[in-house]
Amino acid sequence: MVPCSLKSGKVLPMKLESLNKERLTTLDVSEVTMLPPEAQKKMQGWIRSRHLICSGSFFIFETVDYGTIERFSDCISVLGGAVISVDPVDKVWMGNHRQVLLYRVRASLLTPGHELKQYWIKYGNFRTRFDCNP
Repeated sequence: MVPCSLKSGKVLPMKLESLNKERLTTLDVSEVTMLPPEAQKKMQGWIRSRHLICSGSFFIFETVDYGTIERFSDCISVLGGAVISVDPVDKVWMGNHRQVLLYRVRASLLTPGHELKQYWIKYGNFRTRFDCNP
């Protein structure tokens, strides 16, 4: 067993065979603690806040924070899906003097009749909160 330190400072014993050499020193906390019900609740929150929409069989997530993209990709992977692309789409004005990049993430969940699609039909929208056209 090899001790593996987390970003939160906790140390977990890990088998050497199961880790890549470059990941031996750090392990992402979300990989250890994220469970599917928690991931689904986060995704439902993003649907209600209009960060996450459904387009066909894809989920499209828009945000200005790159850390949120990492949390979204963790949620997708826990639920059995895959992130397809991450693209910087536009610059969004925050106040009078500051612009930030808007990122668009396309992902797919491999289960066709997933509960999140039904949740989006009930509570979601066809446009994200960053769409300019009303």
